[in-house]
Parts: sequence; C-alpha cells; structure tokens
Amino acid sequence: CVDKPSHLLLNPLNFARHTSTLRGASTISQVSSTMALVELLGEKLQKKGESEDEYETVETKTLTGKDLYIGLYFSGHWCGPCRGFTPELVKFYNEFKGDFEIVFVSSDKDEDSFDTYFEEMPWLALPFADRKIKSELSEEFNVTGIPTLVIVKADTADVMTVNGREAVLEDPTGKDFPWK
Repeated sequence: CVDKPSHLLLNPLNFARHTSTLRGASTISQVSSTMALVELLGEKLQKKGESEDEYETVETKTLTGKDLYIGLYFSGHWCGPCRGFTPELVKFYNEFKGDFEIVFVSSDKDEDSFDTYFEEMPWLALPFADRKIKSELSEEFNVTGIPTLVIVKADTADVMTVNGREAVLEDPTGKDFPWK
C-alpha cells in the first residue's frame, strides 16, 4: 500500500545518504546511546493491558541491551498487504522475542481502526495520538509504502535494515537475523 506517490518509494541509495534532522539532532549517531530510542520514538510506548479496552504505558528507555533489536513496523488496518504480512511477522516475533521487540507505527486513519488492528499484535505500539512522531519516523526512514519493517539496534538506534519485511519473508527462520 502506498501512502505517497509511487515515484517516492523507498530507495536504499537515497536512504543511505539521508541525514537525520529528527527533533534537532543533526545525525542520529549524535544522540547518546542510552537515549537514542527515546529520541527516535518519544518517551512512552504502549502495550495491551489486562482488559481488552486498556493500554499500559511502557517507557521507551526500558528497551535497552546491546543484543536487542527493535523492529519499527509501519502498517495499517486498511492495507491488504499489511494484513497478509502481520501474521507472518507475529510468527517470527514469537520465535525471537527477547532478542527482538517490535513497535507498531500505525498508518491507520482513526484510533478505532488502530485499536482493532493492534489487537492482533503481541508487541508494543507508538500511541496513535503521537501522529507527529509517526510522521517524523516515516520521513526519517523514507517510508512511502506499507508494510515496511525497519530494524534498528536498541542501544544505538543504528539501522540494520530498512528491508525487514523482505528479510522476514525470505529468511523466516531468522538464520541471518538481524540482516546487517
């Protein structure tokens, strides 16, 4: 599914030359390693709570560890390819959680659609209300089509791959994970 004109689709060569301007940092590497994910994702994420209508807050700074990788999953309830990929990603996540956490970055048009889709996911999410951060992330990683899965190192936010969707589909056992 394309959020922007097809001529703007992800180009890894352009991405490699891209310099971050996310929230004032001139490059993502200038952000201290302990705060890299906080700078990227904001201070708070959410996970499903005890009841199905409730979310719990997770502090982004708790996602640390030099051997932990974070998947930023840009997806939307309305997107057919996303709905097809999400179950495959759930299987992969269930095999690798502990070494791998996912943050859902929603392209849904409203919070009800976000809530319905997030029910299918066993991982964290950027709160739907954080549309500014969602927009900044989409720009930062040149996300113009969904589903897109970007893999970053938790301790530095260094990008491992912007082609995580293809990697999961081509390497479902994770033999070459994190696909550097």
